[in-house]
Formats: sequence, structure tokens, C-alpha cells
Amino acid sequence: MEIRIQSLKFDADQKLLDFVEKKVSKIGKFDDQITGVEVVLSLLEKPDNKDVKLIVHIPGGSQVIERNAKTFEEAVNDCADAMKEKLTRHKERKNE
Repeated sequence: MEIRIQSLKFDADQKLLDFVEKKVSKIGKFDDQITGVEVVLSLLEKPDNKDVKLIVHIPGGSQVIERNAKTFEEAVNDCADAMKEKLTRHKERKNE
């Protein structure tokens, strides 16, 4: 599973990139058909200005989750948790 991380409007430090990589790599356990994952980190003008968009590519389409938070770590955690639930539901529906 290939993980691609993009940071828009800022340069992400290595600590943040490592954190994102570690969190996102765990998503692979929930669906063995994942071909790739894209993570887009960006800054917004809102109070909760850290935006994370998580795109998981699976055969037949992509699953997308987007979350805003005060920190990128919090937004990545929210995205990862929501994506795990979404992939689990998708897999259950597919197996019915």
C-alpha cells in the first residue's frame, strides 16, 4: 500500500510526516484491497484551521474523509478513525 502525503500552503516537518505515516499505515489492516492512500494537509482561515483530507483507493472507487481541527495530529486521528469505520461498513456490505 503506497501512502502519499501532500502539504498545501506550508512545509510539513518530518515529525508530522512520520506521525501521519504511522497512523495511516494502520488503515491497511481494515481492507486488504487498498491500492493506495493520499493524505492532503492544508491550512484554512477558520479557527480550527488545520484540514486533513484522507483518500483511500480501492478497486471500484475511492473512499474520502475530510476533517478540521486545531492540530494536524487531532485531524489525522479523526480521519483515520472515521476511515476505519467506513472501510469496515463497506467491506460488510460487499460481503452480504
